[in-house]
Amino acid sequence: MKLTLQGLQEKEQWKNAGIGLPSYDIEKVAEETKKNPVWVHFGAGNIFRIFIGGIADTLISSGEMKKGITCVETFDFDVVDKIYRPYDNLVLAVTLKADGSTDKKVLGSLAEAIKAQSEVPEEWDRLKEIFSDKNLQMISFTITEKGYALKGVDGNYFPFIQKDIDNGPEKPVSAMAVVCALLYERFQAGKAPLAVVSMDNCSHNGEKLRNSILTMAKEWEKKGYVTGEFVNYISDENQVSFPWSMIDKITPRPAESVCRSLEELGIEDIAPVITSKNTYIAPFVNAEGPQYLVIEDHFPNGRPALEKAGVYMTDRDTVNKVERMKVTTCLNPLHTALAVYGCVLGYTLIADEMKDEELDRLVHEIGPVEGMPVVTDPGILSPEAFVDEVINVRIPNPFMPDTPQRIATDTSQKVGIRYGETIKAYVAQYGDAKKLKAIPLAIAGWCRYLLGVDDKGENFELSSDPMLAELTAALKDVKFGEKESYTGQLKSILSNENIFGINLYKAGIGEKIEDLFVKEIAGPGAVRKTLKENLTD
Repeated sequence: MKLTLQGLQEKEQWKNAGIGLPSYDIEKVAEETKKNPVWVHFGAGNIFRIFIGGIADTLISSGEMKKGITCVETFDFDVVDKIYRPYDNLVLAVTLKADGSTDKKVLGSLAEAIKAQSEVPEEWDRLKEIFSDKNLQMISFTITEKGYALKGVDGNYFPFIQKDIDNGPEKPVSAMAVVCALLYERFQAGKAPLAVVSMDNCSHNGEKLRNSILTMAKEWEKKGYVTGEFVNYISDENQVSFPWSMIDKITPRPAESVCRSLEELGIEDIAPVITSKNTYIAPFVNAEGPQYLVIEDHFPNGRPALEKAGVYMTDRDTVNKVERMKVTTCLNPLHTALAVYGCVLGYTLIADEMKDEELDRLVHEIGPVEGMPVVTDPGILSPEAFVDEVINVRIPNPFMPDTPQRIATDTSQKVGIRYGETIKAYVAQYGDAKKLKAIPLAIAGWCRYLLGVDDKGENFELSSDPMLAELTAALKDVKFGEKESYTGQLKSILSNENIFGINLYKAGIGEKIEDLFVKEIAGPGAVRKTLKENLTD
């Protein structure tokens, strides 16, 4: 069995292997798409292939859409050469369920794969042809937040961005320059409207994308490459809109265990490859079942019936509320607590932590107990149901190979949103945050983690963090097993509003966190003991 159009002709074999095949004519869909594309997607990686590709597959299967998605890769061109074209753009989608079972299905909705290479005429001319088509309704993105970045920390343009600014729209290389150049092509071909939709997992994603595209256009205008009229065209959201969205689905890299099980079913050439850009990718994609996509419904040239494939179509304010619900209450704060305590308690898999009585209780207290009284309720999703699914289905899923060490990365940049917002809400509602018990415990756990010593007294490596040097320097005189070595070293951290968004002493919980921290440095087993003492009724 081969994952190709010819290989799919052996329908009985695929059926016997328990793998679903598209009910529609894949080649006909591809042909129709190439004639008049309606949806182009930039960033041809895993979350796109299984989630966004799955949405299109559902709509084509139900007759709601007659065309698939045109896939464009802006960064790692090996993905097109090694994963799309040899497999006729097919994807084997594997959903990993918490009970250990899997759902397997071939998706045929990715109609064409193009490399965003302006120096390769056949690729670039094809993209220009697509963007000149007035029927194109939307372009979407999963290129990660880094794909929108134009400047370094010094405030200057990255050298490759400056090169794109200097060279103009004829030979763009970076994603933002490529898209801006193609929008210029559309402008010159008649100014047809378009929705430019970021589906990347970052706050206010549509705004970030719009700012980057507009910056590129204005720099080109200064150099005389484009006119002010073009800048006006992409500035007018009734012509070119930049809807905001919230996406949520855990899509880990392809698992060896999944690869083996597919090979045992008789599927050939399914092994993952590592590209020259170090992308670890396979003809199959494995991911969790739960998924959420919420999009601001602003599409000036029309759109597919996305809501009929489970996408929540709403307004910008609601998108913002859904993201806030997830990031400040229902998912991210729980992950951060598990990350720091997982490292200190010797865990290497987040899912395993949910079998730990104290850590399971900790996330129940942070989300359902302490978060719910002040949660942002978006109306379209139930915060209670969302957090219940996170705790009981998503985090415990043993197939999700997420590590505490990975999630502990950049924690100093996260705690202000993940805990600070709830703390501020308590202060606003009750005058202080003294009612909180689990969130102070989570913050104390992060401070304890910063010592780089586990609960047995053995050293471990701290995950990368832009404030790591500053934070560890503040705690350098605190010694594991010597409570008296603590002489207030946390005060500069806990009072830092740049970290937490609020002075934790003014919120009434600074001293409580200090007290918990001192208990957790007492010696071997002190972290476990402190968790037990503070998480019992």
